[in-house]
Amino acid sequence: MTNGFETLAIHAGQEPDPVTGAVVPPIYATSTYKQDGVGGLRSGYEYSRSANPTRTALEEALAAVEGGARGLAFASGLAAEDALLRTVCAPQDHIVIPNDAYGGTYRLFAKVHQRWGLHYDPVPLGDLDAVASALTQKTKIIWVETPTNPLLGIADIAALAQLAHDNGSLLVVDNTFASPYLQQPLALGADVVVHSTTKYVGGHSDVVGGALVAADRGLGEELAYHQNAMGAVAGPFDAWLTLRGLKTLGVRMDRHCDNAERVVDLLLAHPRVTQVLYPGLGEHAGHEVAAKQMKRFGGMVSFRVAGGEDEAVEVCNRTKLFTLGESLGGVESLIEHPGRMTHASAAGSPLEVPGDLVRLSVGIETIDDLLADLTRALAR
Repeated sequence: MTNGFETLAIHAGQEPDPVTGAVVPPIYATSTYKQDGVGGLRSGYEYSRSANPTRTALEEALAAVEGGARGLAFASGLAAEDALLRTVCAPQDHIVIPNDAYGGTYRLFAKVHQRWGLHYDPVPLGDLDAVASALTQKTKIIWVETPTNPLLGIADIAALAQLAHDNGSLLVVDNTFASPYLQQPLALGADVVVHSTTKYVGGHSDVVGGALVAADRGLGEELAYHQNAMGAVAGPFDAWLTLRGLKTLGVRMDRHCDNAERVVDLLLAHPRVTQVLYPGLGEHAGHEVAAKQMKRFGGMVSFRVAGGEDEAVEVCNRTKLFTLGESLGGVESLIEHPGRMTHASAAGSPLEVPGDLVRLSVGIETIDDLLADLTRALAR
């Protein structure tokens, strides 16, 4: 039987507890498990770094909603990225990355893995010819964000998957901004999906986590080996909170999108806004691709303001309902200045973002209240 997204999010990996009938998976707050004789593991559990039933429930649910063969839950999104890179890459390998990527991901490449001998080139992923020109025999991964953070660029997942596979490379898609509800990269040819589950999957700004979902079971097993060997796993309470958030992802994302579309309309009409970046706009360079591969266009909106960097910072400081803070994807609306906050690590690099840029994570509050708050913040 084929189940819809919301059904999978609520039921996959989450059978009622066989002992009590509890409909919510228990939090297995244990480090170790009684074995049935030496080497006789009960249901495969021996030590909670290797596996924990609460984490297993989350991993099965994540695999189901992304349509993958194996899901793995980590302590953070960057822990998931690090495990992936060290699983599939070796020193002197090469990766193509977006020229507009999350600052933490860029820092991982530029400050951590480059010292290990991993090479990378930032490329505009919307330009397929540029991507093809950047590929070498040593390219192991084309690394994709779509939409990108924070400029909301769009990359054609199916076309990039073809380029990657023709080159003997993997296509990895960071699906954090879209969420598995709005976009299904594995169905479009990606090999691995990456998430910061801190964001839309968790959805309530109360837990930090990350995930990998592999299309191929063999690769999934390799990733699981490294997850255990390296140890940056999601704890049982973190896994339980993330699983709780996943259940309502569909209904939350619909409200995020509804609100974001209204915010975009306000910003487009405001005289102090010089540019609005949102893939739902017909004039957005990636609109047609986004419309093809996304269910809707998401809850993230970026815009540029007249008056430059100082004015952008002041807009961030003047909001009341939009909380000044890093992260995104929670039920509450957030505002930030990427150049000085989430993307400060990219300053002076090819990934540096404009100083007049403001990024919004549009929450699910009453939309009229959000519009009034932005109107006040933009007034002089």
